[in-house]
Amino acid sequence: MKLAYELTRGLPSEEKFGLVSQIRRAAASIPANIAEGWGRHYPAEFIQFLRTANGSRTELETHLILCVDLGMIPEPQTQPLLAECEILGRQLLALERSLSRRTTTPADSGA
Repeated sequence: MKLAYELTRGLPSEEKFGLVSQIRRAAASIPANIAEGWGRHYPAEFIQFLRTANGSRTELETHLILCVDLGMIPEPQTQPLLAECEILGRQLLALERSLSRRTTTPADSGA
């Protein structure tokens, strides 16, 4: 998510407490929530933190699209980070599904 910090360096100074802050916090929140969830003792808690991380990921994507729409960042500059977000979204979903399958017992699945 280092790219998020690099992209925000060029934003107008009046956005320091607006979009710059929002983008950086969303970007930092993704790995922080993954790490915090990993540190939990129960898969269900980890899954919840993965969902929170995914929410931060979509928030980051939304802020980047808004920056493009407002003419603050040229679209080509956002593409590497948006592509990274898309890949991360697939990875988070796959991990969440894997953990969900592990926590489902045969009695839970109706077998």
